[in-house]
Amino acid sequence: MNKRILFLSAALLGVMLIVAACGGNAAPAATQAPAATEAPVATAAATEAPAPVALSGDSIRGAKLYDNWIKELGADTPGDMHPLWVAANVDKASASTTWRCVKCHGWDYQGDKGFVGVSAYAGKDANEVLAVLKGSTNADHDFSAAMDDQALTDVALYIANEQVDTAAIVALVGNADSGKTLYGDNCIDCHGPDTVAISFHPDNNPEYPASIANEDAVELLGKLRGGQPTAIDMPAGIDLGWSDQDYADVIAFLKAQPVSSPVTEGGRMYDSWFSAFNVQAPEAEQPLWKTQTTNTRTGGNTWRCKECHGWDYKGADGAYGSGSHQTGFPGIMNAATMTPEEITAWLDGTKNADHNFSSYFTADDFGRMVAFIQKDVIDKSAFINADKTVVGGDAAHGKQLYDGSCKSCHGDDGKTLNFGDDAEPEFFGTIAVDNPLEFFNKATVGTAGEAMPAGWNLGWTQQDIIDLLTYAQTLPIK
Repeated sequence: MNKRILFLSAALLGVMLIVAACGGNAAPAATQAPAATEAPVATAAATEAPAPVALSGDSIRGAKLYDNWIKELGADTPGDMHPLWVAANVDKASASTTWRCVKCHGWDYQGDKGFVGVSAYAGKDANEVLAVLKGSTNADHDFSAAMDDQALTDVALYIANEQVDTAAIVALVGNADSGKTLYGDNCIDCHGPDTVAISFHPDNNPEYPASIANEDAVELLGKLRGGQPTAIDMPAGIDLGWSDQDYADVIAFLKAQPVSSPVTEGGRMYDSWFSAFNVQAPEAEQPLWKTQTTNTRTGGNTWRCKECHGWDYKGADGAYGSGSHQTGFPGIMNAATMTPEEITAWLDGTKNADHNFSSYFTADDFGRMVAFIQKDVIDKSAFINADKTVVGGDAAHGKQLYDGSCKSCHGDDGKTLNFGDDAEPEFFGTIAVDNPLEFFNKATVGTAGEAMPAGWNLGWTQQDIIDLLTYAQTLPIK
């Protein structure tokens, strides 16, 4: 009996060892279940997409790019209208206009001209916005060929992080006095005490901060928050930490400011009215030009008032009485004492049919020229000598004026902007030395066709201009 039990036990043990070695026992398989359920979890974790990396950039730059990336980047204007603009069959516009983000999506982010807005992306991950800018939702909305990755990132950051309820802000009741203080602390050096030192539009349809404040306060809010493309020294309210009420206060102040500046607008017209209007110069030469032979200039130059009457307004009796600019035409010095009707009669052809600008000037344009001639045509010989030296100027004070209002564009030495070419450069100092009469005109009323502050509208006096000219003559000319 004992032998049988021993034999059966040994046999059973052998079978168990064989089964264990072959892995065929069902019971152990059941005990392996937890390990089997862990494997898929580990595999899923290994293949899961990594979390998107937080974008890094400049959302204030993004605001300027959203406004006008072509201008901010100094990029070439696309030759054709944006394909989505064409497909939407909205109103015709210049090619550059159709590529501006704001023109489709609005200053209020709600969309314009039938296009959807970007308000749905407020507070979202900027990576999502970046993908849209690269064409993820529509291949025709791919701006990768127009802007580099950093520019696109900056736009994405602006759209995702900087949107506000524009309607609520412009609906606030603003305190104009508080707005004046904020303006004086941050804006007055470029825009002047009366806010008309720089016109944003051509001079036959000028636009100043007050113009925008009264016509489209939401657009003005956008400019106040993000700054103006290429305006490197314009502070952005976002960066200044302005509150909603601060914006409302500044808007309230600006709404009460002037929307025109006839004297300086007329002064730029005197320089080059077609440049001031941003139009092509007449193809035919000015009819009176053929009556003289000493000045050999052609084309648009023959239509410039200054080319006949001089930067000193004396014509044949002044600096243009000899040399390559000589025409023999009289000056306009005496016109300053004429009535508006008399001056207009000389401009619209009533007095001389060959001196008729009626095809190019509106009644408002005639008014600008009249204002300039009556109020700004002065005898400069009292402070600018025939040898081009300046009388009674304070160069140290001139440098203070230059540093405050001119250096940001012209540079420390006045050579950042070259108005000539590499062969014959013309810098800030060059004009001051070679033609101080021209310098005085541009310093007081600005340069035709350029967003340059007008000294008169910065609150500068005649002595201030003389001081600036004195300092400018110390700057490099080459």
